[in-house]
Amino acid sequence: MEATVPISKPIFSNQALARLLVPLVIEQLLLMTVGMADTMMVTTAGEAVVSGVSLVDSINVLIINVFSALSTGGTVVVAQYLGRKDSDNARLAAKQLIYVALIVSLSLMGLALLLREHILRLIFGDVSQEVMASALIYFLLTAAAYPFIAVYNAGAALFRAMGNSNVSMVNSLIVNAINITVNAVLIYGFGMGAAGAGIGTLVSRVAAAAIIGVMITRPTLPVYAEDLFHPRLQRHMIRSILRIGIPTGIENGMFQIGKLMVLRLITAFDVGANLVVQGSAVAANAICNSVAGFTNVPGQATGLCMVTVVGQCMGAREHQQAVGYTKKLMKVSYAAMGAASLFLFFASPVLVPLFNLTPATAALSMRVLRWCAVFNIIFWPMSFTLPNALRAAGDVRFTMTVSMLSMWICRIGLSYLLGMGLGMGLLGVWMAMFADWVVRAAVFLTRFLRGKWKEHQVI
Repeated sequence: MEATVPISKPIFSNQALARLLVPLVIEQLLLMTVGMADTMMVTTAGEAVVSGVSLVDSINVLIINVFSALSTGGTVVVAQYLGRKDSDNARLAAKQLIYVALIVSLSLMGLALLLREHILRLIFGDVSQEVMASALIYFLLTAAAYPFIAVYNAGAALFRAMGNSNVSMVNSLIVNAINITVNAVLIYGFGMGAAGAGIGTLVSRVAAAAIIGVMITRPTLPVYAEDLFHPRLQRHMIRSILRIGIPTGIENGMFQIGKLMVLRLITAFDVGANLVVQGSAVAANAICNSVAGFTNVPGQATGLCMVTVVGQCMGAREHQQAVGYTKKLMKVSYAAMGAASLFLFFASPVLVPLFNLTPATAALSMRVLRWCAVFNIIFWPMSFTLPNALRAAGDVRFTMTVSMLSMWICRIGLSYLLGMGLGMGLLGVWMAMFADWVVRAAVFLTRFLRGKWKEHQVI
């Protein structure tokens, strides 16, 4: 009689996955509306203010992605220790993550406050005086929020590593309520434009960091940050976090730098253009990014869920469970993003007019959004959700290398070829981005199926 191999008990039940994933979707939607609220509310101040806020938000996304990369490193390390049932080291890693996040965010805040005008001119070149004025004040206020964003991201990541995403969801709800309320008072009531949007963002981020900072210190949690005001840096633990965080940060950072380079190209489309006939490329790009970003929320949330789930599986050395959960979560991502993208395709004629754009800019935005919906359905989950399984296993150098090469060759190179060289303008830039998605999807799917990512060790 053949010996049977015992089947390991599932680490996550379907109910546990749902409890982790559903709040993450809601949280990502709420976080998206912070930037969306700023963009929509400042439209009453004119397209120059919209463009100024959009330019700074592109830089802020770069900075926030650095914090997210550090948090991903912390999530992977903590999740793997939890999968191994090593709570002591999990708590130690949690404390080190918060210290690293604070150090990095304070450094970036100082640089941004001191050099904000130089940074804007270096990246975006000669923009109009009205756009620059709005960008400078918005940059000043949002840069002051960097340490609070970093603390929030670290705390939210730690709760996710424990399988608890309700805390960050509720926190996001509070953030949005504060941001929209302050925006409404300052933008509509006092006509403060970009300054009002920046103050709303700053106040809401301070509140979010304060709430989650208090909650993560509760000793009743499986993982908590103890004695935060008695710093003790543990080099070996920081190295474990940074082994994941640095390659992920480089990947995310270079990705956003590439987007900024493309955005500088987009600003050039408006120089000397007849905006009445052609539409504003900068304003249309800002609106398309804001609206299309909502269709990516299910994939982003599933990716965050995947880091926790696959991380705990790898920590427990349950490789087959890691594969099984990845496939299951990818099916969820495709189903949800498919529905969202179909909605975007058919609802864009209703959504775009909400932004008070000129007819030419609105027509350009609608055209881009419909193309985006088509490519979202097919390629986005494999391009951006699937690689989180590889990162959770520690296969971060591969994802970094692929992402950087694809970004430089496709997203940047093709943007200049299609957008400027062939005269396709903003649509050509977005087509280059879609080509980037196709390449990433093919390579990451191949890597996952071959299984080499399961050979890595983080702890």
